[in-house]
Amino acid sequence: MNMLTKIGRADAQALETSATARPWRRGLLIGVPLAIVAWGGYSITHRGNPALAAPPLPTVTIAAPLERSIDLWDDYVGRFEASKTVEVRPRVSGAITGVHFRDGAVVRKGDLLFTIDPRPFAAALAEANARLASAKSDLNLARANLNRTLPLVDIDAVSQSDVDQLRAKQQAALATLAGAEAAVRARALDLSFTQVRAPIGGRVSDRRIDAGNLVAGGEGAAATLLTTINALDPIYFSFDASEALFLKAKRAEQAGDAGSPVEVKLQDEPAYRWKGRLDFTDNGLDPRSGTIRVRAVVDNPELFLTPGMFGNARLSNGGATRALLVPDAAIKTDQARKLVVVVGKDGTAQARPVELGPVVQGLRVIRSGLGEHDRVIISDPELAPPGSKVLTKPGRIVPAADPAPPPRADPTTGQATFAAN
Repeated sequence: MNMLTKIGRADAQALETSATARPWRRGLLIGVPLAIVAWGGYSITHRGNPALAAPPLPTVTIAAPLERSIDLWDDYVGRFEASKTVEVRPRVSGAITGVHFRDGAVVRKGDLLFTIDPRPFAAALAEANARLASAKSDLNLARANLNRTLPLVDIDAVSQSDVDQLRAKQQAALATLAGAEAAVRARALDLSFTQVRAPIGGRVSDRRIDAGNLVAGGEGAAATLLTTINALDPIYFSFDASEALFLKAKRAEQAGDAGSPVEVKLQDEPAYRWKGRLDFTDNGLDPRSGTIRVRAVVDNPELFLTPGMFGNARLSNGGATRALLVPDAAIKTDQARKLVVVVGKDGTAQARPVELGPVVQGLRVIRSGLGEHDRVIISDPELAPPGSKVLTKPGRIVPAADPAPPPRADPTTGQATFAAN
């Protein structure tokens, strides 16, 4: 009986334990599938919603190409040259006693550059003046003797031979006087040559001789080189052109044209600010290259342009055309091709190969490959790969303002300064 009771109690406890543990097991069995379903549902929802998976579409600025009437130009590369170059050499020999300019300064014609010791030449001039005075005295004496003798001829007091001798002495005295006067002028010139002055205006080089050195005067290369001066206003711009340009210039000359206009820009300038005109073509074409040397005269009132500088020139060919312009920022490079990116009506970016022209007022001319109604991405075209969808916002293509005036040069120091806008 007691054993039966113990067995019954043990069974009852086991049943209670089983009943108590079953809901937990049931919840565990139910919770695991729900978690799997929930995770699977999240995964399905995440994969099925593109707004959560794809990045937002890029926004680009678009505008229609700017349409303008532009002049047609031919482009060339050339170099500036001095319109005049003078090697300053002394006319007389002597010791340099003074240097009166600063290296690289701008000088005017007639400015004093060097002084040569004038004392030997002043002494030579004084000697020549003394000989001139002696010659004048001899002439006066000869003239007086002749005047006293002439009245005696009528009374046969003197012979005709004596009169002829007196006239010959007067003529000799006149010749001696002329020689003395010429010697005075020569000695005066030598004295003036001791002051070496600028023969032309322009920019002077550095001094080759310091004060205290002896220099050799004379003509040609035998004389000592003191410095050089380049005339810079106007300045020449020389370049090689094709036979077609030569023919064009000759036709213009026959038509009475004063000279084709030329515009030049320097290597660091975005616009053609320097104006000039053609004034010279060489007397023959190079048979090897088929080109001819051409020269333009460019105004350089502030002496900013310097011989030896490179420049890009454009020469008007006398025509005008309508052109489409876009900023350079809109142009991409694909190996050897130039591309612009346009946006279609469906918002898809498309690459267009284009042929580029010159820069006009800061904008690039598109010769072909683009239409006037195309919507061009004018900034950051790399944000829109061809074939991709983009969002757009309107923009404007604005030409650049006129270039700033050329820098001014101080006529005393030669230093360039820039005018404020």
